[in-house]
Parts: sequence; C-alpha cells; structure tokens
Amino acid sequence: MESICPIDQRCSHQISALLQPPSPLHIQEIDCLVCSYCFKFIGSIEQQIGRKLYLKTLGVSQHHGCENDLSDEDQDNHYVENHHNSENGASSSSISTNSLPKMALEALMNGELSLPYSNKFPLPSVVSCPGGCEEAFYCSKSCAEADWESFHSLLCTGEKSESLSREALLKFIQHANETNDIFLLAAKAISFTILRYRKVKASHLKKQENTAPSILGTSDLSLLVEAWKPISIGHKRRWWDCIALPGDIDGSDEAAFRMQIRELAFTSLHFLKEAIFDKECEPLFSLEIYGHIIGMFELNNLDLVVPSPVEDYFLYIDDLAYPEKVRTHALVFQSNNFLCNINFWCHFLSHSWQKEAERITQPYLDALGDDYSVCCQGTAFFPLQ
Repeated sequence: MESICPIDQRCSHQISALLQPPSPLHIQEIDCLVCSYCFKFIGSIEQQIGRKLYLKTLGVSQHHGCENDLSDEDQDNHYVENHHNSENGASSSSISTNSLPKMALEALMNGELSLPYSNKFPLPSVVSCPGGCEEAFYCSKSCAEADWESFHSLLCTGEKSESLSREALLKFIQHANETNDIFLLAAKAISFTILRYRKVKASHLKKQENTAPSILGTSDLSLLVEAWKPISIGHKRRWWDCIALPGDIDGSDEAAFRMQIRELAFTSLHFLKEAIFDKECEPLFSLEIYGHIIGMFELNNLDLVVPSPVEDYFLYIDDLAYPEKVRTHALVFQSNNFLCNINFWCHFLSHSWQKEAERITQPYLDALGDDYSVCCQGTAFFPLQ
C-alpha cells in the first residue's frame, strides 16, 4: 500500500532504524476503581460497589475501564462490535433489573454508608492525578509520580497537562473510545518513548557538557533508538496486515476491510500528533511506526489480571451465612449447663449477625449480577506495567 503519511517518506531512514529487531542481549483500567499505574484496587468496598452500580444506571458498559488496557482478543471483538454497532465500550452485558435508589449509591460512593464486615477488606486511599485530570487515580503518591514521569504527563487532560493541545487530546481519546481502545495503548507507548528520549538526551548532554539546540541527526537518532529499546523487544507487524479478519467479513472484502483499518489508524494518529507531537521524535508519528506499535499489542498477548476485592467480600459474606458447626460436639459433652447456655447463645447471636449481614448486602449483590466478580484486566507488556 502506498503511504498516506508524509512523515513515512521524510523519516524513512529513522523509521527503518527503529524497526530493526534488537540484539539478542536486549531480548533477554471506568467501573472498577484501580490505580492507573499498578492496577491495584483503591478506595473502599463501598466505593467499588457504588461506582459500578451508579455507572450501570447511566447505561455505561460494565467492563469499560475495569479492563484498563484490553487484551488483544478483546480489542478485536471491541473493534468489530463498534464497527457494526457504533457503540462505546469494550464489552457490554445486560443491565440488571434489580435497581437500587440513587441516594443509596451516592451514599456508598461518598463514604456515608458502610457495609457490614467491609473493614476486613481495606483498600488504599484514592490519590488524584497531579495534573488535575479526572481520568487517572492512584494508590499512592509514588505511583502517581511514576506514571506522570513515564507517560501520563503528555496524556493528561488536566490543567497541568504537558500536551500541546488538550482539545486535540480529548478528540484523540474520544475517537479511541468510539472505535478501539488499542489506540490508547499506542499513545502510551509513544508518550513513554518521548519522555524516555528526553531523559536520555538530558543525561547525554550533561555528560558532553553540550547545550546546543538539537537537530535530528545521527547522534539524536541513536538517542531515540536507545529510548525505543523497551518497545523494540515486542514482535511487530502492521496492525492492518496482522489483524484477524472478522467472521462476518467476506474474503472478497478483505482488502477493503484492511484499508479501512489503516485509515482508522491514520485518523487516530492525526489527533495524537496534534496533541503531543515532538519534532525530535518525529519518526514515532509516522503511520508505519504507529501501525507497528498497534500490531505489537495485537500480536503479543500478555495479560495482567488483578482479582476484585468485591468478589472476595461477597464470598466472605456468603461463607458467614453457613457457619462451621465446630461446637456441635462440645455442646453434647459439656457437663456444665451454664457453659452450654453460653455456647448456645453465642452461636445463636453469631448466626443472627450473619443473617443480618446477608440481608443488608444481598440487594447489592442482586443489582450487580454476574458483574460482581469482574476483575481488573490490562496489558502486562513490559514498559506499560
């Protein structure tokens, strides 16, 4: 296919260098609230349940965002679904008919309502994004700082964002949400490489004691290749060449389908370029590189899964409803009637509390349906952990 991106022709030499395989020496997360850097669940059990149910009442796809960066197979299904139905989200499930009052959900999210035994499942407090956006949350200040320095500073939509245009960035994110979340992964990879390049360059200039303006030449290309190394280890092919043909696409339409995928990537790249373009890292914004980055996530199926504490919580409540009968034999052999009565009443009260806990939490479990056990699933590809 003839290139439709001018950077492909202008930076052909640099692109070729970036796509060279590394030497053998170098080969050796909306509805559940998780840390945007390490995927750890944050907030509280009440916040997790309330947020999930609140978004459910708004008709937001239950799994969108909980699967922070979708796995490759999910990405394929997500694109096909959006391609034919023009629906947002990575997946969908039927909205439960067991609705709860909005006031109750808000009380859960605001910490005004506590569920029984939830204190047995403590979660880290929510740390806001240092850039002021409302899309990224963290489990600690260290995770927030690490994410900011690694890639979020360029992709943040808050007031302190270091992007060139927050408007273009919002358009890029909207386009990705409406078409394929895999573009968000590609943006992270590019942002990661740009920020790493700047650190490598600063270190190089400090060693050379050279503060002259940089021009993208042989020296700067070597720095860019160095910054690109973590991404270079992933096997790559152009996304539109390696994506599987959906079952409902006829073989005779394959060429048109792959061309449409290519044009979709080019549109996404256009928005991203307007948002975070860096002249010294220009080759990264070529369609050739962008297509290979997306193809890398398509071909390297490395999932990171974090179990939901909400599932553990409801399992704990369920176990409470069926206490072990460890005192049965003790009651039979006790000779002291007083001790027998104490054992009996302890067992009775314990069982009553367990039933009460089940009575309080059952409506929330019914409202969640099968989604109570949805985990956090994302990419475990090395530079994006």
